[in-house]
Amino acid sequence: LTDVETGAQVFRGRSEFRIGTLKFHPADPNVFICGGFSPEVKAWDIRICKAIKVYKAAVQQTLDIMFLPEGKEFLTSTDAVSQDSADRTIIAWDFQTGAKISNQIFHERYTCPCLTPHPKDSVFVAQTNGNYMALFSSLRPYRINKKKRYEGHKVEGFAVSCEFSPDGTLLVTGSSEGKVFFYSYRTARIVRTLSVHGSACVSATFHPVLPSLLATCGWDGEIKIWE
Repeated sequence: LTDVETGAQVFRGRSEFRIGTLKFHPADPNVFICGGFSPEVKAWDIRICKAIKVYKAAVQQTLDIMFLPEGKEFLTSTDAVSQDSADRTIIAWDFQTGAKISNQIFHERYTCPCLTPHPKDSVFVAQTNGNYMALFSSLRPYRINKKKRYEGHKVEGFAVSCEFSPDGTLLVTGSSEGKVFFYSYRTARIVRTLSVHGSACVSATFHPVLPSLLATCGWDGEIKIWE
């Protein structure tokens, strides 16, 4: 980890597995959780440069991690898609104890490469490889909203991310077609599309202070800023 103002390295640790996702604890900036090509997810403390907790699931890979408000619980999405493992696609964990709170959250046989929370409401969205985004409650028991889904874009196996706008009115996602799709959070309708990359657009994120700015990243590594 590097301090963006000074350029100084503030943390360096060695993991036994290749890391694919990392998220900081929302209430403690000295703690982060990482996962990747392993059944384990680890919490690290940058002050002591050590892993402080290990969370284990019967999976091969963790695709994304999302903390719930206050950081007492977090969710992981995994590569479990076989008929007998659909109940492990999204898992809710207790951060302190490491216990699984629920693995009965998403039962469709699609992996979810991205999880993203709404900035105001108690809901979150999961990007799925079924070419739609599913809406869930972020309160126990994390029920899926069966009446609303965000569909019209294509994922097709790419690790396409999604994100809410800072005010929570829009949901933006990349697509395998190289386009960005803007959905209305309330109606789930497509508000606008932009052709942004010649390859798959795997990431689109709003500027946290200037919401009229959007950054996108293509599968070829090209990053663009849009206004």
